[in-house]
Amino acid sequence: MKAKYINPFTDFGFKKIFGEEASKPLLIDFLNALLPQPKLIVDLAFKNTEQLGQSEADRKAIYDIYCENENGEKFIVELQKARQNYFKERTIFYSTFPIREQAEKGVWNYNLKAIYCVGILDFTFNDYENEREKSEVVHTIKLKNQYGKTFYEKLTYIYLEMPNFKQEEDELVTRLDKWLYFIKHLEDFQNIPEIFKDEVFTKAFEKAELAKFGQAELDSYENSLKIYRDLKGVIDTAFDEGKLEGKMEVAKTLKESGVPIDIINKATGLSESEIEKL
Repeated sequence: MKAKYINPFTDFGFKKIFGEEASKPLLIDFLNALLPQPKLIVDLAFKNTEQLGQSEADRKAIYDIYCENENGEKFIVELQKARQNYFKERTIFYSTFPIREQAEKGVWNYNLKAIYCVGILDFTFNDYENEREKSEVVHTIKLKNQYGKTFYEKLTYIYLEMPNFKQEEDELVTRLDKWLYFIKHLEDFQNIPEIFKDEVFTKAFEKAELAKFGQAELDSYENSLKIYRDLKGVIDTAFDEGKLEGKMEVAKTLKESGVPIDIINKATGLSESEIEKL
C-alpha cells in the first residue's frame, strides 16, 4: 500500500515536522511533553546551524533551538536525528557548540543556560548491562560523580530509542506516549486515528501528508527516503558485525547507491580516502 504520510526518520521528514518555522507549535508541544522542565515552553527560535561548521548532512539533522519558558527563563535544546558510528561521541561533540556559544566578551561569570540534547533514534544502543535498560524508550543521562550524585544540573542528554516503543493505540496514556506513537507509526497511517484529533496533531498530519507537496518537495523527499533506506538496509545487515570487512562492504554498497561520501564516512567511520578507493 502506498504511503500517505512522510517517514519522519528521513532528513526531509524530520525537518518538515520539527525543523521549520511553521513547525514551532508542534515542536513546543513535543518538547513540553518530553523535557523535565517545571515550567512550560512558550516560545522558541532556531539557531542557524550554518555557522557551526557542520557538514551538509548534519545541518539537515541537527537543530539548536533556543527556548523560553513561562518564567522568562531561557535554555537550549539540541535536537538530533541520526544513525551512524560513534553516535554518542557525536552528540557529546555537538553539545559543546551551544555551550561555547554562550561565552560573552569581556568580564563574564560563566553562568550558563541549561542545555538539553535530544536524540530521536531509529536504533538501539547495544552496550546496556541489564534487560531493563535495554527495553527503555527514554534514556536520560546527566553528569554524575562516583557516588551517583548529579554534579551538574544544566546538561542533560535524552535519547529516544524508538524500536523499544511497543505501546498500541489503546495503551497510550501521556502526551509523550502519543508523540512517540505518532513518530514511530506515521509512515504506516492511512487515516488519522481518533486519539490525534486535537489541533496540534491535526496540523502535524497536514504537514506530513504527501498529497499536499509540490513536485519539487516530492522529489526531495523521495531522494531523502532512498538515502535513508539505503543506509538502514546495509547497516542493519552488516554494520553490527563491527569488522573492517563489514564496514568496507557497507561503504561500497552505499557508494554504489549514490550516497554522498560525507554521509558514508559518518555511517562507517572509514576515512574519505578509504571510501574513494572502493
